[in-house]
Amino acid sequence: MRNVKDIIESKPEVQNIIAPSELVINALTEMFKVNLSYLVVKEEEEYKGIFCERDYSRNVILKGRTSDKTKVDEVMTTDLPVVKLSDSVEHCMNLINSQKSRYLVALNGDSSFAGIITIHDLLRQVIASKEDVFDDKLTQKLIDHDESGRIY
Repeated sequence: MRNVKDIIESKPEVQNIIAPSELVINALTEMFKVNLSYLVVKEEEEYKGIFCERDYSRNVILKGRTSDKTKVDEVMTTDLPVVKLSDSVEHCMNLINSQKSRYLVALNGDSSFAGIITIHDLLRQVIASKEDVFDDKLTQKLIDHDESGRIY
């Protein structure tokens, strides 16, 4: 069964990093450059949280702040669910679902930052192993039509 370590190792090294003291406008520009929906917030080498599109919409726009005056550390997410490298993809899916999160923080055995697991990372794992997830007979039945033309 695939685990967090497998996902982290399959991803490129984290390059989408921003300092907590940066302005939100700089974070938005960086997110656009790297074509990702989040940035890892680090001070020196220490993980502090993430800044994502949801943070921008909920903590900047809806609160009447401006991106050219607001710093990342004022609006970033710091309380993401945490997973270990040995945790399974299934555990991650359950955690994302129960916590209503789009991201998980993966930590090494020494509790140091290993990476971010996104809902998209998990969906890619499910699709890649669809034969282990989806019953072929049930899938075919869903595709087939009954005599009345309805799809099951």
